[in-house]
Amino acid sequence: MKWIIRILLILVISLVGYGFSIKSYESPEGDKWIGVGILILALVLMPLFIYHRYKNKNINDYVFDLNKFKNKDTDNQ
Repeated sequence: MKWIIRILLILVISLVGYGFSIKSYESPEGDKWIGVGILILALVLMPLFIYHRYKNKNINDYVFDLNKFKNKDTDNQ
């Protein structure tokens, strides 16, 4: 999974770089390549990265529980 994420990151960086290099020659196709790179980043790379980082974690550790907060607040008074 780590290698897939790295390969996709290199692909996104190269697509965006290629798009900007074409755009510097005032070609209208540069925007298309930049857009494809950003779409891959947002729709493929980010969900894979989030899944990879949190697949063995307990999500309840990261959720704010208002009841615990209220109990701590009443204990201090």
